[in-house]
Amino acid sequence: MFENLSEKLQRTFKNLRGQGKLTEENMNEALRELRLALLEADVNFKVVKDVINHIREKALGAEVMTALSPAEQVVKIVRDELVEILGRETAKFRFASQPPTVILMAGLQGSGKTTTSGKLAHWLKKGGHRPLLVSVDVYRPAAREQLKVVAKAIPANYYEGEVKEANTDTVVRLAREARKEAINSGCDVLIVDTAGRLHIDEQLMDEMQALKALLSPPEILFVADAMTGQDAVNSANEFHNKLSLTGVVLSKMDGDARGGAALSIRRVTGAPIKFIGVGEKYDALEPFHPDRIVGRILGMGDILSLIEKAEDKIDKKKAEEFTQKALSGDGFSLGDFRDQLRQVKKMGSLSGIIKMLPSIGPFANLQKVANQVDDKEITRVEAIINSMTARERAHHEVINGSRRKRIARGSGTSVQEVNQLLRQYVQMKKMFKDMGKASFARKMAGMKFPGM
Repeated sequence: MFENLSEKLQRTFKNLRGQGKLTEENMNEALRELRLALLEADVNFKVVKDVINHIREKALGAEVMTALSPAEQVVKIVRDELVEILGRETAKFRFASQPPTVILMAGLQGSGKTTTSGKLAHWLKKGGHRPLLVSVDVYRPAAREQLKVVAKAIPANYYEGEVKEANTDTVVRLAREARKEAINSGCDVLIVDTAGRLHIDEQLMDEMQALKALLSPPEILFVADAMTGQDAVNSANEFHNKLSLTGVVLSKMDGDARGGAALSIRRVTGAPIKFIGVGEKYDALEPFHPDRIVGRILGMGDILSLIEKAEDKIDKKKAEEFTQKALSGDGFSLGDFRDQLRQVKKMGSLSGIIKMLPSIGPFANLQKVANQVDDKEITRVEAIINSMTARERAHHEVINGSRRKRIARGSGTSVQEVNQLLRQYVQMKKMFKDMGKASFARKMAGMKFPGM
């Protein structure tokens, strides 16, 4: 997501910095490059026109032209404008004053609506809520069965109900029964997964309006497939005109989406983006933070989201124990190394983690290889360590030639790969030990002794 746009914007800013002095001529050239970059990212052309006009007006002002670092001022203007497009603040999730809070999920067929309903239930459970899922897609039995499977996997409460006829009356009855079930079972949130179509039609909208009238949902969320670009924006706009959406969820943002939908949908519809889907697992749903997304686009990274992910996924006690062992040098075993790899895997793909780091400064080289990172390498390393005995994991020096062959056979790897892992482990162990010594030396230097 946003890689191409980010790369082109950074190149534009670099060219501006290389000019030394900002002039109307080189500023216009930069704006042309910026316009092309946004259009190639599939941003709505009307939005691009407004953005460029606003940036031109601010960037060619006397304050910027006489600034000590005009190029940096332009970067700030572009950043502020992108944040303005996406919404200055993180959109809040609305809860009803009297439970259950009803969330009506809308979207076209294939947008990822059913999976997103499950992800949302998982997110709510993490926040201490008790969600109930129901599918009112009576036209496709497979859709109802899919949500049932999703609910079981999370796990979350699911209301099935009985379907004899596939019509609007059945849809409304199911929704009414599900709300009653939520009240009776003590569920404080009801997520209603509605029917999707390949295109917007009158029957779909009539059903959605009937459900809105019955349930008075505080949240009507439109699930848009980020991969479809402007089609997603147009569909969201039509749904918004009919239903007054309270928010948008962009699914499949971890794919090859160019980012245009994210940069257009807020401005075109007026509905805020509340969540983005960043993977296939049920925990791969993130609240949408406009300023953090803009940071990613401009190559500034998203350290805050990375920290939140680490706090959520990594066992703090285990991390502290690992740090103490690692810095002592001798206590850091191959078993500890494997445990830390497992902790990292909980945070998602390595390439995804790298992309949250800034693409400028000391992390610039990391970003260049982000797409080449093979997450299967962690699995291979884990398999090699698992093939060792407890003694071998604790004392790597006992692993001789015959043991290396046995470990390679047991892990489905080669002796060369086993050798490589052992070399890396020894280097890492030495590095940690040196860091521990340096830390100890700093502490000693800062201590005051009697008589000194």
